[in-house]
Amino acid sequence: MTLVEAINDASKQLLAAGITTDRRDVELLLCHTLGRDRAWLLAHIREPLSDEHSGIFKQTIDRRVQREPLQYITGNQEFWGLDFAVTPDVLIPRPETELIIEAVLGFSKKDQELTIIDLCTGSGCIAVSLAKELRAARVFATDKSRKALDVARENAHRYGVSDRIRFLEGDLFGPLDELDIIGQADITVANPPYVPSGDYSTLQAEVRDYEPKMALVAGPDGTEIHQRILDEAPHFLKSNGHLIMEMGIGQSGALVHSIRETGAFAVPDVLRDLAGIERVIVAKIK
Repeated sequence: MTLVEAINDASKQLLAAGITTDRRDVELLLCHTLGRDRAWLLAHIREPLSDEHSGIFKQTIDRRVQREPLQYITGNQEFWGLDFAVTPDVLIPRPETELIIEAVLGFSKKDQELTIIDLCTGSGCIAVSLAKELRAARVFATDKSRKALDVARENAHRYGVSDRIRFLEGDLFGPLDELDIIGQADITVANPPYVPSGDYSTLQAEVRDYEPKMALVAGPDGTEIHQRILDEAPHFLKSNGHLIMEMGIGQSGALVHSIRETGAFAVPDVLRDLAGIERVIVAKIK
């Protein structure tokens, strides 16, 4: 079987399973199997697929037919131009989360000495990206999942920023209490769980059946974790410090109201993603 025949056959399998990105997914999985990029694949499309590679490729296709996310099969996902390791223990980084990085860089200088807190760090994509961009920043990244922190540490090591990121196991700000950094943080960022519990069953199969539920579901309203962060963030942020959080569709109104109710923040800014959805909220301590 040639490479193009293998692509065509696998594409039919994915399409039959209801996966409309069949051709793209198949090509990416074949590139992953061969350890080659797409340009090489297209240039050698008529070459035969070895028996060894054929068996490995079939395994990846079988997993994708079961709706396992492409990123868990290949073990990586690009974020902010960096290649991050991902496993089923962490949420797959998404393009809209890059808005958090953009927001931080919008008011920060590359060589500025900053203390940053990253809550619900997961794969560490936000913490690592910020540490790469802000050369003098120190980052404290927390997560309840020990396995997620293992992935985050791997990513920090991959990009040479392990010495400036301290990963701590625990719930939100909890692990920071013993470090005595109250009032010392310039920036707190978070991509917390924000799916309302009643919506969980309606999620895409790739998300619902494979990504960690703990990183997705917040509670009945979807803003429960945001509210907890709002309660605690003013204790850790400096005067004029920033709180930046990702949120779900339709949650900005409630969060803007909650931020105003705290009395600790100025009127927040709401940033929209490329789809025009209000996705990130930025609040500054008065």
